[in-house]
Amino acid sequence: MISLKPLQSLTSEVREGVTEVSIDMWGGYTLVVETIFPNAQIVYDRFHVMQHVNRELNKLRRLVGVTDRGSKYLLLSNGADLDIESQEKLKVILEKSPCLEIAYQLKEELRSIYETSKTLNSAKRKLKKWLISAKLFYQKSAQMISSHLAGICNYFISHATSGVMEGINNKIKLIKRQGYGFTNFENFRLRLLACFSDKKNLSL
Repeated sequence: MISLKPLQSLTSEVREGVTEVSIDMWGGYTLVVETIFPNAQIVYDRFHVMQHVNRELNKLRRLVGVTDRGSKYLLLSNGADLDIESQEKLKVILEKSPCLEIAYQLKEELRSIYETSKTLNSAKRKLKKWLISAKLFYQKSAQMISSHLAGICNYFISHATSGVMEGINNKIKLIKRQGYGFTNFENFRLRLLACFSDKKNLSL
């Protein structure tokens, strides 16, 4: 359960001045934003959208029996980031299952929509067209995207993401592991303050 007290302690001027919030599609987050930041436009984070699709793609990989070493990495990676050798390995993997190949192409098409769409309206048209085919291979993701389409399309207004926050959370987890849990909270707090006040330490 999310505690609203820290956010509710903000002044009404600050809360009403927030115009955009990037979040995951979990309903609790949406409720918090609507409750605390009445003037904020909700943007459902693009990386969480792709995460949902990638999970279903990986389930399909296992379902069709593609268990080649490195197949998960090759399928879930951005196609544009693969070198020639990796592209050849991916080609061999996709030839094993026409169903998996189509699902992979749909995943890459969704990524392309995020990368190339210039306006909210053009992105919405492309996403609606994508959903027609995607619902055959990505039932859960397609349903999720369809029900959150307005907030997903809001990304194309200013391209806001929660990537920075995700990065901070990951670094906090890393610091915690390095300190074996930090049983003393004050030591943990001081370590975090030291890390995030020094730009050099942000690359931990």
